Amino acid sequence: MNTEKNLRISVLLDYYSPMLTDKQKDVIDLYYNEDLSLSEIAEHENITRQGVRDSIKRGEQTLFEMEEKFGLAEKSEKFYAVMDEIAELAAQIKNECVYCGNPKAIVKRAEYLKQLAEDNKELF
Repeated sequence: MNTEKNLRISVLLDYYSPMLTDKQKDVIDLYYNEDLSLSEIAEHENITRQGVRDSIKRGEQTLFEMEEKFGLAEKSEKFYAVMDEIAELAAQIKNECVYCGNPKAIVKRAEYLKQLAEDNKELF
C-alpha cells in the first residue's frame, strides 16, 4: 500500500470524519490507522469483505471531495510551513541583533516577516 496515500487519508479523516457515516469512519480508521486487513475488518464489523471495500472507497471519495471543496488539510499544511519559516526568520533576526553587525539585514528580515504574515492571513 502507498504510505503517502495512507497518511493523506488519515489526515483527511481527522478533518472531515463528521462528513462520513459511522460505518465509513470505523472501517477507514481500522484500515488506515489500525492497519487491519479487509478480512479482519469484515469480521470485526460483521459485514462482508466486499462491503468493507465498498465502504472504504465511498468514504475515501467523500474525504477527497471535501478536501477539494474546503481545502482544510492543504491550508493547515501551508499554515504550519509559514509558521516554521517565521520561526526561522525570527531566529535569524535574533542572531543579527546579538551582533548588530548588519542592521540592513535585520530590517530586510523584519519587512519580509511582515509581508509573509500579511500574505497568509487567508489561511485560517
